Amino acid sequence: MSFKQFYLGCLAHASYLIGSQGDAAVIDPQRDIEQYLSEASQAGLKIKYIIETHLHADFVSGHRELAEKTGAQIVFGEKARANFPHLAVRDGDELPVGNITLKILETPGHTPESISILAIDATGSETPKRLFTGDTLFIGDVGRPDLVGAKGYTAEVMAGMLYDSLHNKILTLDDQVEVYPAHGAGSMCGRNISSDTFSTLGNQRRFNYALQPMSRESFIKLMTTDLPEAPAYFPVDAELNRQGAGSLKDLPELPALSPKEIIALFQHGATILDVRNAAAYGAGHIKDSINIALGGQFASWSGCLLNLNEPIIIVSESQEGVNEAQMRLARVGIENVKGYLDGGIKSWSDAGLPLATIAQISVEELQQRLNENKHLQLIDVRRTGEFKNGHAPGAINIPLASIAKANLSVDSLEPTLVICAGGYRSSAATSILERRGFQNLCNIVGGTSAWINAGLPIEN
Repeated sequence: MSFKQFYLGCLAHASYLIGSQGDAAVIDPQRDIEQYLSEASQAGLKIKYIIETHLHADFVSGHRELAEKTGAQIVFGEKARANFPHLAVRDGDELPVGNITLKILETPGHTPESISILAIDATGSETPKRLFTGDTLFIGDVGRPDLVGAKGYTAEVMAGMLYDSLHNKILTLDDQVEVYPAHGAGSMCGRNISSDTFSTLGNQRRFNYALQPMSRESFIKLMTTDLPEAPAYFPVDAELNRQGAGSLKDLPELPALSPKEIIALFQHGATILDVRNAAAYGAGHIKDSINIALGGQFASWSGCLLNLNEPIIIVSESQEGVNEAQMRLARVGIENVKGYLDGGIKSWSDAGLPLATIAQISVEELQQRLNENKHLQLIDVRRTGEFKNGHAPGAINIPLASIAKANLSVDSLEPTLVICAGGYRSSAATSILERRGFQNLCNIVGGTSAWINAGLPIEN
């Protein structure tokens, strides 16, 4: 048996290739597909099936292009109603891949069409069975029941379906079955996903909060309470996946733009996206640009924070960064990039144009300021669950995903410090707050992790 997990940190996304006796299947592929072709070629495998566990809303899949290049059959659960030739499978269907049997389990709940795939070695090998759960069961969590795939259903109805799928299908399997989900920590398809990328069903039965003994009604309430708002790009990506996206190779070559051209585009509604790290952005940036650094979950946050209807201009330190940003934006269906700042931020200052700055301060300096001013405005932009697990004293929680539209209880004229887990999300938040008129902003370097590591006090 050949098996490989491909993990894409930018999207907290896991995809898989499993093969035997010259045949292979790819499960939940990302949009850029060359790695699957390369891995199959090196292993002497021909890709026979491309299986989607559901219509993904958080990224654009490469199933159409991969099928065109390999002749493989695309597989969806029958309720997906994909608008291209595909094999629609139902509960109990089996797909042969060499000596492996891929058994389909219909597991609705995250979406109506969700399936899980149980890989069984037909040779009777001691290798544990593998269960590919898509967004139904994560490591440490389960899929949200309120996203676009469930259009036409209430979150409560979908949560009930999810309970049934977990208890009547997945939890009937042996503890030794290995669980391989489609996402890891940071994905917005769950709320408490572990940083582990696989586990066993036995461990999940013991440690996953959503699998602990509870009534169906209690589960539904748990799964539908305090859900964050679904990102605006989710329905766009789900529909792209239903139709089948084009090749990344069709993306246009981006033009280099002068500062004068960028000013004109900005005045007509373009978004300036600065993809440099927090320190570089803080040291000098174009006022009202948005900072989403390439070093973190760039694609996911771009989909959440950018206006999908506005053209985008990229500011980067290098041509490689421009190209990477364009490709990673396309992974979430954002293809309206109009160009990039020629010569980087230096060309802006060389043209005599002003640069805005945002102070970057340490957690020790944050503590000193808090001691001096008990009413200091400290905003923690982590998710609500992270915030409740411990935060700096006096912090208020405004999750990054909602900070652009939230009714803020803080004063834009007062000094405002922003913190997250490590400094990535907080830098993005300062850029959005700057656009909202905040004039005295600081980003906390190292975030809450640095605060805790320094032994500073925590509130719950």
